[in-house]
Amino acid sequence: MSIRVAVFAAISCVVARLTFAGDAIAIGYNYDGVWTSVTYNRSSTPKGGAHYHDATQACAFAVRDLWARASDDLVRAEIVGQSDRTGYVAIAQGKAIERSKDVTAVGRGKSQNEADANALKLLNAREATTEPAIVYRYFSYGEDSGSRSRAKRASKRIATSQPNKRRT
Repeated sequence: MSIRVAVFAAISCVVARLTFAGDAIAIGYNYDGVWTSVTYNRSSTPKGGAHYHDATQACAFAVRDLWARASDDLVRAEIVGQSDRTGYVAIAQGKAIERSKDVTAVGRGKSQNEADANALKLLNAREATTEPAIVYRYFSYGEDSGSRSRAKRASKRIATSQPNKRRT
């Protein structure tokens, strides 16, 4: 089974690497095509930090985590979202009764509330109005996060230091 995971991750991530970095969302499906699990991998530090992942790493880690958490009936894994932007992310799922289908939507925003609202709007646009729910929320650093420089750390120290007392 680990060879299948490695091959799938490599194929998925080669395609994803062309356009994205930072985080990835993977969904697993059973033999009937019903999703059985969902997971993600994100960059928890800015670019250059110990926990920053590019597209290849994020995709591979998300798929590996999916296979590790999923039950034995997992047949197929799919990367359903990834981004190169720093920001908040919400993953929502709902049911489109008329099409008899489960729908997953990924919303992004500058705040968690904005990401939640965007994910639910996407579900609604895809007619998944039954049982809509946010299943994951996270923050991810993207390519635009820059590197962690000494100047940024120094400016933070300066801003938090005690002000000098004035002589009068």
